[in-house]
Amino acid sequence: MSHLQGKRALIIGAAGRDNMGQVIARRLARDGAQVFVSGRHEDELARLSGEVQGGYTVCDITQRQDVERLAEACVAQLGGIDIAINATGWGLLKPFEMTTDEELERMTQLQFTGPFKFFQAVLPRMNDGGSLVQISSATATIMLENHAAYMGTKAGFDHVIRCLANEYGHRGIRANSISPGFTETPMTAAAASIPGIKEIYQSCYPLGRLGTSEDIAAAVSWVCSDECFMTGQNLQINGGLTLRRNPMLAEVDAAAIKATGKPRPRPWESNK
Repeated sequence: MSHLQGKRALIIGAAGRDNMGQVIARRLARDGAQVFVSGRHEDELARLSGEVQGGYTVCDITQRQDVERLAEACVAQLGGIDIAINATGWGLLKPFEMTTDEELERMTQLQFTGPFKFFQAVLPRMNDGGSLVQISSATATIMLENHAAYMGTKAGFDHVIRCLANEYGHRGIRANSISPGFTETPMTAAAASIPGIKEIYQSCYPLGRLGTSEDIAAAVSWVCSDECFMTGQNLQINGGLTLRRNPMLAEVDAAAIKATGKPRPRPWESNK
């Protein structure tokens, strides 16, 4: 396919080996876009940019100077920005009352204030008719225990995306968010490796399987194309999960006990 031919795409959150941002970058390049990737790890960015024949710049999304420099570098190398995608995230699992001030500040910076700064840097440099995409989460809509800081910041930024859709529609710029469910990525690898865990989550999906990064990348590719006449929406690309629910912690423990004889490890207990 080449429906993104001539489009120039900036993706932040693509510095982890085979993470969702990298899969998205590969898909957009395959569909014809020029791709510029960013994140905090230069070695991975250099490797990926070579793979997709694009460019890269190291960037910490929480730093104003970094995101401004990133947007400028993308324009300098590609000649403009037609697509901007935020794929950053931190999957903190911790009970509400145990979440520290430091963790709350880090989460807010990474998943709310940082994306705000990123899109502020991008929009003045974006071509009319462009596309903004925020990678959100099904948990911004439905519940998952011990995930409040993550869920709250994702949900909050979904509403910012609606604001951007409203404010920049006169320029033909579309802004949408995409919500995966439990997706097998490097961030979820530890949980997915526990016997019985994937099966208990999979039972919650009407389509009968967990999502993949490739599923998300396919949705991103369409949302970024000129075929997409949609803005201000949250696409639930998660096999129908929001028609049901995530499993409760007790159900996850029961599945783990059945498979291994002991409950799933709790990260906040192992870090004591």
